[in-house]
Amino acid sequence: MLSGRRLDLLDPSPMDIEIEDIAHGLARVARWNGQTVGEHAFSVAQHSVVVEEIMAHIQPDLEPRWRLAGLLHDASEYVIGDMISPFKAALGVDYKTFEERLENAIHIRFGLPAKTPLAIKKLIKQADRACAWFEATQLAGFGRDEADDFFGEPPDGYQLVIEPWAANLAQQRYVQRFHILSEAAGYTPSPAAFDTE
Repeated sequence: MLSGRRLDLLDPSPMDIEIEDIAHGLARVARWNGQTVGEHAFSVAQHSVVVEEIMAHIQPDLEPRWRLAGLLHDASEYVIGDMISPFKAALGVDYKTFEERLENAIHIRFGLPAKTPLAIKKLIKQADRACAWFEATQLAGFGRDEADDFFGEPPDGYQLVIEPWAANLAQQRYVQRFHILSEAAGYTPSPAAFDTE
C-alpha cells in the first residue's frame, strides 16, 4: 500500500489497514467497470459517500457509527476491486469468505463491530440499491423502468444529480467524511498513515 503497510490478503490484520489507503484505492475503482458517461469515472469512493447520505435520508436518527458502516460498506474493494454481484456469486463461497475476512478487519480497525447487525445490513443494501438506481439512469444508459426492475424505486423525497468527481476529489471527500463520522461516533482518530511514514 502507498502508506507503506503490507496487507496479508489471506489473513488481513486490522493494524495494516489505513483509511488513506482505502480512500486512495476506492477513488480509483470505477463503478460499472467504467462504462459510464462523463469526463470522470464514477468511483466507489463517491458511491460510498452517496450511500451513507441516502442511509441518513431513509433513517434520519441513524447513529453515526452505523453511518460510518455505510461509508465503509465497499471498503474491501480498495484491494479486490468492484465486482458485479452475479460474478461474485459465480466465484462461490471462497470469495465471500475472503471478502468477509477483509471487511471484518476493516471494521475492527475503525472501531466498528466485526459483524454488522442485520437491520443495518438491510439499510445499507437499500441505500446501495437506491444509489445504483441513480447511477444507472444518469450514467449507465438505463431507462427509469429498467432501473426500477433491477434496483427498485429510490426512496421518496430523495433527489440526486450525479457529477462524477475526479479521483483526487473523491479521495479527499471520502477521508473527510470518514473523519467527521468517526468523531461523531466517539472514536479516537488515528494519525494519517501518510503523515507517519
